[in-house]
Amino acid sequence: MLARPLRRLLGRPTIVSHFHTSHTYWASRKVLQKFKLADIGEGITECEVIKWSIKENSSVQSFDPLCEVQSDKASVEITSPFDGVVKELLVKEGEVAKVGQGLCLIEVEEETPEDASEAQVGQTSESTSSDLGDSSVKQVASDFVSREEISKAPAASRRLHPLDPNYTPDVAMTNSQNALATPSVRHFAKQRGVDLSKLAPGSGRDGRIEKKDIEAFLSGNATVPESTSTAAASTDTATEAIVELGRTRYGMWKAMVKSLEIPHFGYSTTLDITSLHDILPVLNAHIPSHYSGAAPLASLVNSSALYPAPSPPTVPTSGQYTRLTYLPILLKTLSRAMMEWPILRSSITPDSTANGGKPTLTIRPHTDISVALSTPTGLYTPTIQRANSHSVYSLSSQLKHLSYLGRQTPSALTPAEMPKRGGTLTVSNIGAIGAGESAAPVLVPGGGVAIVAIGRAKWEWDVNRGDGKGERRLKLPVSWSADHRVLEGAELAAFVECWRTYVEAPQRLIGDAI
Repeated sequence: MLARPLRRLLGRPTIVSHFHTSHTYWASRKVLQKFKLADIGEGITECEVIKWSIKENSSVQSFDPLCEVQSDKASVEITSPFDGVVKELLVKEGEVAKVGQGLCLIEVEEETPEDASEAQVGQTSESTSSDLGDSSVKQVASDFVSREEISKAPAASRRLHPLDPNYTPDVAMTNSQNALATPSVRHFAKQRGVDLSKLAPGSGRDGRIEKKDIEAFLSGNATVPESTSTAAASTDTATEAIVELGRTRYGMWKAMVKSLEIPHFGYSTTLDITSLHDILPVLNAHIPSHYSGAAPLASLVNSSALYPAPSPPTVPTSGQYTRLTYLPILLKTLSRAMMEWPILRSSITPDSTANGGKPTLTIRPHTDISVALSTPTGLYTPTIQRANSHSVYSLSSQLKHLSYLGRQTPSALTPAEMPKRGGTLTVSNIGAIGAGESAAPVLVPGGGVAIVAIGRAKWEWDVNRGDGKGERRLKLPVSWSADHRVLEGAELAAFVECWRTYVEAPQRLIGDAI
């Protein structure tokens, strides 16, 4: 219905002349644009392509998501700067791309010079124009249909990591051609008549099938003598496995190597948290409704009758909780002690020693505390910025939300939670995992001037209390490591004693408004 009236209009010479002099439609040509990985900041020089959101020969619009990349710090979604058709993906999923390296080729329409288009119009006959009109109508119709189909297509769901407990192999991975494997592995499997679809997902990165997977499959098909027990058979067929380090774990590797450049010194002590333990039930009984997710209690009197009361802050579901723990209170008391000790709010000024200059320290006006977070993809240290301005309830919500983001696969932590300069002090809550009483935490460049490992609290009999009779007290072991280039041993010991006065007498926080 649409094509017939257009053909009649294109068949008239006058209309054809005006139609062919429209530069916005005809004065264009298709060119390939190489989209390169831009510098996303934070000192990142390379990223791993986690997944592609588009496929080859598919249309893409400006600001449509192209792919998701994973750096040493966080995952970032990259969008398209062009309108066009994706012709080729230059970097496969699981491969590492350097900053400035091409990610994909996108075919875009580019306007040609005005005189070139006019010369082409002058050489075009009426019959040729009619043919072009027919093909143009078909092209417009096909473009319209393809864009309509693309707009109706459902959004691609987030692909789970092969190591995620909820991961199930894709239905598309049912034949050997779709199995993820290198050409050499495919050739090796073909020579031995092995169907790769039976081995997917493999033991390699992102489920890639390795040569050892095929060898293990072949050895598993061998007959086992009836006299051999099942345990002995599993022992005989077991082989050593070589596992490639992921980007996050390899980043930890490099950071630990650099930590050897920092002269460490340690300090250990115990804190009496009996009073903190006694006030914890009261704090738990009064968690604000926007943090607990519970409906606020109804009141017979409207508190906003005269003037609207301030609205509570918006808290994501991942930041809501129903029970307060010791950690947010320890972070709050730590921030109070840091405000009294500016050197614990300092960091070495970047490039201060360049050109032979003396190093300098940058003192921050607030407390930035990093928290060590163990995740399925590795160790992260997100930072709670301006911890001194948060309440105990707000700090607990921050910890809950950071833990949720870090445990996504791949990690959902972004540069907003992991700024480049990080915190000036790091906290590692090892007591939440085991019954360890002491540790030797390690500082890394850019990780602040000190780090504390908090152990598991234990009830002990303190003979120094109760007028010599002793008392049962709850003791918390803490282990410190500090950068001896910045902190003296006496300074760290005095700072810990300042922290102790807040921890062992948490009533002091009432004066600062919890």
